[in-house]
Amino acid sequence: MVQPAMAKTSRNLVVIGHGAAGLTAALAAAEAARARNLGVTVMLIEKAPESEAGGNTRWTPSYMRMAAPDRVEPSFVHDMLEATRMQGDETYFARLAAEAPATVQWIAAHGVPFHQPTYYLAKGPPRIQPVGGGETIFRELTRAAQDAGVALRYSCAAEQIVSDQGRIRGVQSAGETVPADAVILACGGFQGNAAMMREHFGPGGESVPLLAPRARFNTGDGIRMALAQGADSSGEWDGMHIEPVDPRSKNSAPVVLVYPYGIVVDKNGRRMFDEGGGLVHETWEAFSRNIHFAAPGREVYAILDSRLYAVPDWQRATRSEVPPRQADTIEGLAKLIGVDTDNLAATAAAYNAACTGDPATFDATRCDGLAASRELDPPKSNWARALVEPPFLAWPLIGAIAYTFGGLATDDRARVLREGRAIPGLYAAGEITGHFYGTAPNAVSVLRAFVFGRRAGLEAVEFLRGD
Repeated sequence: MVQPAMAKTSRNLVVIGHGAAGLTAALAAAEAARARNLGVTVMLIEKAPESEAGGNTRWTPSYMRMAAPDRVEPSFVHDMLEATRMQGDETYFARLAAEAPATVQWIAAHGVPFHQPTYYLAKGPPRIQPVGGGETIFRELTRAAQDAGVALRYSCAAEQIVSDQGRIRGVQSAGETVPADAVILACGGFQGNAAMMREHFGPGGESVPLLAPRARFNTGDGIRMALAQGADSSGEWDGMHIEPVDPRSKNSAPVVLVYPYGIVVDKNGRRMFDEGGGLVHETWEAFSRNIHFAAPGREVYAILDSRLYAVPDWQRATRSEVPPRQADTIEGLAKLIGVDTDNLAATAAAYNAACTGDPATFDATRCDGLAASRELDPPKSNWARALVEPPFLAWPLIGAIAYTFGGLATDDRARVLREGRAIPGLYAAGEITGHFYGTAPNAVSVLRAFVFGRRAGLEAVEFLRGD
């Protein structure tokens, strides 16, 4: 009688972090080990309690830069390099492009359906989205991971990677060593660490509001642990993805992206930048950073008139459930929002006088070339339409950080590097890794968490198989 093949002696894989990257890594590893009849125990440990797990993933709408669920645009790799000021790793982005379609199909097969909604209001590269956003990702991949045999531990803060003679032996947490022959770091950036934020962003860095409340657990622990193992760093350490949000809102990621269609003023009633300098995903980081580090009181106001309501589907440009403040006069609006009345009236008058183009050419979905006259300072390069039709509207805005750019250096196989070479048994995926410079490539954060989370899980199993 033929005896069934016996699994090898059990090995231990520990995944740190319960967002999109960690869940994808743990699920991929568990399935790969089972398919190869390997005795690999996969444990996912999470710093937050179960009720608060999920980091940025549960809070994000999860747009992903793909032409459709089965393909990316031909220009994808070039676009990534251009967004990172040509400092990004071409092989990394090529792997992302190559594996995105199969990864999305694999994710969909685990209960996460995708569709192709219209992205906010201003057009740009095509994007797909999981139906239900990040909450669907978190729910369905958690279920799938548990079904695949992944053990989940919450309120388990990783403190140190334990190694001996170059081999990973475990992860230390609260005085206990969790056995590990390989480790996947997927525990986010350092936006929840006030000291690190101040160190890398200067005064005021420690108080940047969090876009996702659960991201307070993202305190750079995984970065610190890997650097202690000699890991290389990557990415722009004083770079971050930060978005303009309505501070009154309780919604997830309550961005307000109507600001290009009017003017933005500070509490003194003065404009501060070119609101029409590009599509919102091209200007929102610099704008939001300027709010926090340069605007008095770290709050500004987007001022528009009632013609916004005539823009088809204008509601797509805001995720805030709170309506704007409104008044029949600019002076009345200034009093409602606590802005200097005379200054705001003068600012609006100067702006209106500079709007000399044909308002019939206004097109909210693209850079329409409707620029203000050259005398306006700061300029208005697109969507320069006078504020003349009451009621006048105002949304308060603050800058809120989604994630940091500085992180670990990894190769296109999700291996953490030390002096340019892979550290045996150590992998990383998601926002803990570097690779971003200047600006975040639009709609790529969740996509790379999926692709490199899955890649990390598969690579870790191959490592344990041959180790």
